[in-house]
Amino acid sequence: MKLSWEARLGIILVLLSITIYSIKYMINGDAENIFNYVFNSLGYLPLNVLLVTIILNRLLANRARQNKMEKMNIVVGVFFSEIGTWLLTYLSDNDPNLCKLSGDLVKIDRWSEEEFVRVQDKFKSHNYSIDIKKIDIKVLSTFLSSKRDFSLRLLENPLLLENESFTNLLRSVFHLTEELEHRRDLQGLPDSDYRHLAGDIERVYFLLVMEWMAYMRSLNSNYPYLFSLAMRTNPFDKNACVTVRSPEACAEIT
Repeated sequence: MKLSWEARLGIILVLLSITIYSIKYMINGDAENIFNYVFNSLGYLPLNVLLVTIILNRLLANRARQNKMEKMNIVVGVFFSEIGTWLLTYLSDNDPNLCKLSGDLVKIDRWSEEEFVRVQDKFKSHNYSIDIKKIDIKVLSTFLSSKRDFSLRLLENPLLLENESFTNLLRSVFHLTEELEHRRDLQGLPDSDYRHLAGDIERVYFLLVMEWMAYMRSLNSNYPYLFSLAMRTNPFDKNACVTVRSPEACAEIT
C-alpha cells in the first residue's frame, strides 16, 4: 500500500527523533534524564498544537481572507467602472422615488462605519421602482450587449465564489441582457412584457444599489483615493463634478 507524503514524513520525523535520542544515550548514558526530557516535551506538546494549529492557523486564514477581499474589491471596482456606474446612473434617473435614495447618498464621504451599516439596512426595504415607459429600452439593450463579453469574463472569475451577493448581481445583469437581446423588436411591446422587463430591471437596480453601498464602505475604510474619485462621480449626486474644486465652484458649474 502506497503511503501518502504526510505518512512518509511522519515516519521519517519519528525515526529521526529516535535516532537523536539514541545518540544522546550513547554519549551520556543517562536514560533517566532522556526520559524526563521526553515527558517534559510531551507535556508542552498540547500547548504547541494550540499555538501553531489554532492561533497561527487562524491568523494565516484571516490574512488569506483579507487578500481575497482586496482582490475581490479590484473586480468589483472594474465592474462599476465598465458597467455599474453608468447603469446605476441611468436607472436611478428613472426612479420616481429617487429623492428617498439620493438624500442619503450625496454626502457619504462624511460617514462613519456605523452610518454605512445603518443606511445599508435602511435601503434594503426601499421601494426600487422604475418608470419603464421613460427608459429607452433600445439604448439599455445596446449598452448591455456591448458589455456582454465583459460580464461573462467576470462570471468566470473564481474570486466570485467568495462573494455571493456580487455573483447574484452579475447573474441578474446577464439575465436582463439576454431578455433584451432575444426580443427582435423592442418597440411597441405589450404592457405585460413591459411589466416583466420592469421586474428584471428593478432586480438589477436593487442589487446595484446594495453592491455600490458595500463597495463605497470598503473604499472609505481602505482606499481613500479611490473613494474620493467615487464621490466625485457619485451617480446619485446631480451636482457631482470629477474635477477637484471647492464645493462652491462645483455648485456654480452645475
